Amino acid sequence: MLKKQGLSIFFPCYNDAGTIASLVVLADRTARQFTNNFEIIIVNDGSSDHSKYVLEELQKIYKNLRVIEHKKNRGYGGALRSGFKAASKELVFYTDGDYQYDVTEMGLLYSKMKPGIDWVNGWKKRRNDAWYRKVIGNLYNLGVKTLFNIKIKDIDCDYRLIRKSALDKVDLVFDSGVICLELIKKLQLAGCKAAEAPVNHFFRSYGKSQFFNFRRIFRTFYNLLQLWVYIYIKKSYKGSRNK
Repeated sequence: MLKKQGLSIFFPCYNDAGTIASLVVLADRTARQFTNNFEIIIVNDGSSDHSKYVLEELQKIYKNLRVIEHKKNRGYGGALRSGFKAASKELVFYTDGDYQYDVTEMGLLYSKMKPGIDWVNGWKKRRNDAWYRKVIGNLYNLGVKTLFNIKIKDIDCDYRLIRKSALDKVDLVFDSGVICLELIKKLQLAGCKAAEAPVNHFFRSYGKSQFFNFRRIFRTFYNLLQLWVYIYIKKSYKGSRNK
């Protein structure tokens, strides 16, 4: 039955000129295993490298590729919100544009998308990052799972297949990386059922992480506090627009 459903694949892209072309090529080849009704969307979030030119050349080859250009960087959450809004098919898959996850493993999520399942979340079999990122990631994962009563293994695994009907039930508002937690929590609150699948995680081969600087870390913790207050104090599952 899944083969009869359309598939939207999208990647947020911020200074990923060295990896985004490979993702598009592999996404196109992989999607054809499941359906002929698919689209690939790249959200170029104000990249300052050569991502724009790489994407322009890719559009000449892949007619089902759409590029959404943000003139200014809106943050990871802003890029995801643009991608979710643009997705037009029944199933929506996304992962990051830095190629730390293998898009060809999409089938692992497809195999878990059974009737009654609204979204499938990947979990990293082994995190291939510097030791300090592993420590911070593990602490973050444990902390937010406890604070927000999250039911899945790996909040920080940005490798997801979601029914469009489930996405339509949630209103995402954050522009920072907190959007991943916001998405998961609001899907849970909407009564959406999840499944999980183990996936590989690789060292970053191009560019550098945008998260590990004081300003972004401070903003993340501030947004975590905002989200907790919205949900548990104000009992508001929408929150306010966070620019």
